[in-house]
Amino acid sequence: MRPSSKSKTRVTRDVRLFRVFSWGSRKPAAGAGGPLNVPRRRQGAGRHDAPDQYGAFYCSRDAASAVAEAIQFLRGQELTGDDLRRSDGSVRALSAFNLDSAARLLDLDDPQVLASRALRPSSVATLDRRVTQRLAITAYQEGFDGLSWWSTLDAGWTNATLFHERILRQLTLTGSPEPLTLVTPALVEAAGRLGIRIGPHRER
Repeated sequence: MRPSSKSKTRVTRDVRLFRVFSWGSRKPAAGAGGPLNVPRRRQGAGRHDAPDQYGAFYCSRDAASAVAEAIQFLRGQELTGDDLRRSDGSVRALSAFNLDSAARLLDLDDPQVLASRALRPSSVATLDRRVTQRLAITAYQEGFDGLSWWSTLDAGWTNATLFHERILRQLTLTGSPEPLTLVTPALVEAAGRLGIRIGPHRER
């Protein structure tokens, strides 16, 4: 069922989105380890996860926000090059996408949307996954392609969750993924905002 005419949606035009993922080089874009892949079988505990209904494709309007989501566990600590690599040989990489203008996102940063659904901002930002997952499932069942909300790490950032199987044909990968390093501008910005110290950069 598509959203009713009374539902508030954001119709995007040339929207740039960013995602950090564990990249196995030379992997197909939509295959395991690729920038368009969602490891659905490992989902279930995330903010908008509902693996029995869809794969949740998490991304951001800001590259620094995408990186911040990936390194936030290091707040108050030091980030080193080892934190950007995994034992299986994959590396943390930043990818950029264009979202088709036909995509319909439920904008949970719009006061009118919240009022029409009797939602409080705290319901969007809560850490209670029962609440946030229920919001996402409702949007999915109403026919939206995803939803957007402000980052709980920095309200100036806008994040998005896309329903993977529904949105895949509306996403276009722009360029090759960029492996993160300790001098990647988006990483430096994200670490600064989160209070993460960056260790010395060493060439490998």
